Amino acid sequence: MNSATAHDYAWIHTSSAFGYALDVGYTLTLVRGVAPGAALAVMDAEPHGTCTGTEELIELQQTLFEETDYSGEACVAGAFSVPGEGGDWTLILQFDGGAGSWSRSLVPLSTGGRAVVHSTNGGKPIDLFHWYEDGELRTTFEWASSREGSTPDDLNSVLRELGFDLDEDETGTGTPIDTKAGVFALAERMTGVRVTEDQLRTAEYQVGHVPEEPAEEWTAIVIDITDANGGRLYKEVSRTDVETAMARSRIEAEAPMVVRGPSQSPPQPATQGPLPDQ
Repeated sequence: MNSATAHDYAWIHTSSAFGYALDVGYTLTLVRGVAPGAALAVMDAEPHGTCTGTEELIELQQTLFEETDYSGEACVAGAFSVPGEGGDWTLILQFDGGAGSWSRSLVPLSTGGRAVVHSTNGGKPIDLFHWYEDGELRTTFEWASSREGSTPDDLNSVLRELGFDLDEDETGTGTPIDTKAGVFALAERMTGVRVTEDQLRTAEYQVGHVPEEPAEEWTAIVIDITDANGGRLYKEVSRTDVETAMARSRIEAEAPMVVRGPSQSPPQPATQGPLPDQ
């Protein structure tokens, strides 16, 4: 790994080329051994020619936003080839609000190689980092102190060297790191790819429209409620039960309503003869 630091990426906070990405959200993916056009094809992106630099890429994204009335998770992706460790890599930049439209493609993109991804959803923000190796999610985190994946601790030494706080209490003892610049530096150490403002501003991007990721089929819902006294209700309801209850409700809602007028007397109970003397 090289010696990139968060300081090398301080430019992201003053860059007009990258400021838009931080405002609306972005995903930046680095993939080894897959050409730009092939990477977009794996992402099921519809080819839309080429454009030069982030300004044109932003214009294309703005047009897509307007066409979709700013709804949904479809986005524009721009990809170009960059030199890095072990040969050529493809850099893919998406203005997708960190929506994760890339997630379904990271396993095939990283098969036989490596994919390193970081993103933010803009505004809030939620910042995510993912490292895939040969189709396997090795390490992922939002906060470096809470890592997941098949090898969640494999990056601990480089994270500490970069200045990330790995303590669970997140108190920290050193100078706080610029975590967004820090994940850029982490990605460079893992790929050998130095991302620069000028590079993003002048690159020739192959462009694709990435479709909205289809929703996953659900099989059950879980109700898990704890009241103020510590009492807990936990219940798992199957999809069949939910759909049956919904069908029953529709039938009841569509049933004709019977309204009794004032002249109608309610039915009287049947008499059983005179009561015996008390």
